[in-house]
Amino acid sequence: MSYDTWYLLFLGTVIAMLMLNVIQWWLYRERVYGLYTFYMLSWIAFFCALNAATTWPVIRFVQVAIPMLAYITYFELTVYFLNLQTARPDLIRIFRTTQGVLVLYVLLEVVFCFLTDLWKQPFHGMLHTIVRSGLALLSFYIISIIYRWENIVARLFITGSTALVLGAIAAMLATLFFSQPWGEFAWNKPLAYMQTGIIAELLFFSTGLTYRHRSQEIRQAVRKALVEKELVQEREQRQRDQLETALHVQQLKQEKTEVQIRALQTQINPHFLFNSLNTLSSLIDENPSLATTFVDELSTVYRYLLRSNVLELTTLQLELNFIQSYLSLLKTRYGKGLITEIDVMPEHTGLLLPPLTLQLLTENAVKHNVLLPNKPLVIRIKTDTGGQIIVENSLQRKTLRVESNGIGLSNITSKYKLLGSQPPVFEEDKQFFRVILPPVETSREIG
Repeated sequence: MSYDTWYLLFLGTVIAMLMLNVIQWWLYRERVYGLYTFYMLSWIAFFCALNAATTWPVIRFVQVAIPMLAYITYFELTVYFLNLQTARPDLIRIFRTTQGVLVLYVLLEVVFCFLTDLWKQPFHGMLHTIVRSGLALLSFYIISIIYRWENIVARLFITGSTALVLGAIAAMLATLFFSQPWGEFAWNKPLAYMQTGIIAELLFFSTGLTYRHRSQEIRQAVRKALVEKELVQEREQRQRDQLETALHVQQLKQEKTEVQIRALQTQINPHFLFNSLNTLSSLIDENPSLATTFVDELSTVYRYLLRSNVLELTTLQLELNFIQSYLSLLKTRYGKGLITEIDVMPEHTGLLLPPLTLQLLTENAVKHNVLLPNKPLVIRIKTDTGGQIIVENSLQRKTLRVESNGIGLSNITSKYKLLGSQPPVFEEDKQFFRVILPPVETSREIG
């Protein structure tokens, strides 16, 4: 392979990595990506300028000044890449001093190459050799320190730095051993070795940046999970405290059936109001018209909840009117993830049942099953010829087990028991969970 072919391959590889890094810089907006972008641009500029330069002063300046600018950027990149502000502040002082010396050296090269003819003097080459030797020694010192860190990001970064140093050394050796003319073969050109070291360095740097960002995301996710876990535990503790308080209050109440029923009716899932208010908050900005409808339905639901506390029984028609508003709130929240079907015979709308029975069964179905647009939860409410009310939902259990205190279904059973009626029947097969509510025959007050 000729050097010209290799040069185009090298340039294309570096530009491809540059474009990828620019995208990451735009996505993450971190300073380290900006420094890395400028570092790659420095090397691209170096080889392009070296290839385009036609006069010896310009060639000498390009050979010296642009790599020094790249090294200045490299030290700044190292500070942010390895978080030296906290890890090794003593190295930062060394880096800042070195950067200052390199800036002065670049300014001195401007004088040597463009304002005077001193670039022709032998001491000019000697000075460049001294600076490069100093940088090599500093590089080996940094490599020896950072390689001792038990940090994969740091080791990837310093391995890339080692690749650059080895490429530069190989280029110097090639300059000594390959006499003019070198020929067209790529590996007869000293620059090819340096370019190989640069590609290896950039590959290690890019891998280290990717690993670094991924590690940051994992740490943030873990912190977020811990915070959410603490919040969930706090909410669960508050719920346990509320439940214990409610049970204590119930123990102090009279043993009369009417009071027991009202106590059971107050055991509505405390998350419902919280979730409804969250949904309303998002709708106010996104869809004010729908937010207004949502508020109307929410007021209908809570008006019925307050009214049901003084009733022991209600008609199926009133319960259906209420459940329509309740389902409307749920559909606003879950969208196409929830499908409801109501098929009640007209002659059964006067059937009696405890208030909130349909709401508790619906809430239980939503709590324990997955609701997704491509996998909607189906809830059916219907009656049969025997006057029984049937509430069933499709079975699509959540992967993570939902903790349950059992209030929902036991609440319904307790109400029917206190009313002296047959208990509800609970059935489950591979596709559906079904609750069969027997008709209630009583002379108690209804709404």
